[in-house]
Formats: sequence, C-alpha cells, structure tokens
Amino acid sequence: MRLIICLIFFLVFAGCEEEKAQPQKVQEIKRTYKGDVELLNSCGMPGAAAKMKVYLRDNGFDVVSTRNDIVQNYEQTVLVLRNPEWEGAQALAKALKTDNVMTVISKRALVDASVYIGKDLNQIVEPEQGE
Repeated sequence: MRLIICLIFFLVFAGCEEEKAQPQKVQEIKRTYKGDVELLNSCGMPGAAAKMKVYLRDNGFDVVSTRNDIVQNYEQTVLVLRNPEWEGAQALAKALKTDNVMTVISKRALVDASVYIGKDLNQIVEPEQGE
C-alpha cells in the first residue's frame, strides 16, 4: 500500500516543474528634485523662508516644510544634512553658496537636509553681477 501511495505521489509531482520566477522589470524613476529639504528662518527677517523656498524650488529642490527657528540671530546660512548618504548634498551646498555644512543623523528625520537661513539670505538668492 505504501508503495502505491509513493508511486502515485511521485507520478503526480514528477510532471510538475518548479515555476521559475521571472525577473521583474524594475522601472527606474528619475526624480526631478534633488532631495527633500526643510527651511528654518533663523535670521529674523520676515519672509526669509518664503524667499528661500522660491529660490531652492527654482533650482530643483523639493522644499517640503518651512518654519521659524527658535534662534533668530544666525549671521550665515547653515546646511544640516539629516541623511549623510544623500547624493544632493553637494548640489544644495553649492546652491546655498555655503561651506557651513554639518551632519546630524536622526532616525526621526523626514527630510534629507535642513537649511537654517542666516542674514546672508540676499547674497544667496540674488543673482551675482554678470549672470
């Protein structure tokens, strides 16, 4: 009896081939933005975050939030990277015309970078002579 059951079992499954999973085509999505950025008005100038938001969006960055910082006396703009792996960090520093870049890793961060806007805002957002 066992032999018959084994033979039936073998015949049923002998014709079955394991389905090979077809490799799925991965659709590459190209981001039009260089990263998610939050802006903090740290200079005390009314409308600084709105002005910086327009400037960064015109330069291809996705500004996802703006707010006032508790501290309102930054002389220079500071870029804080929340995601050290982010490939857009250098482009953002260049757009901000700043070397004031630091990394603060936070597992709770929802953005790639935070920009603390300083009193040098107008030197950043206004075109240089000859452009």
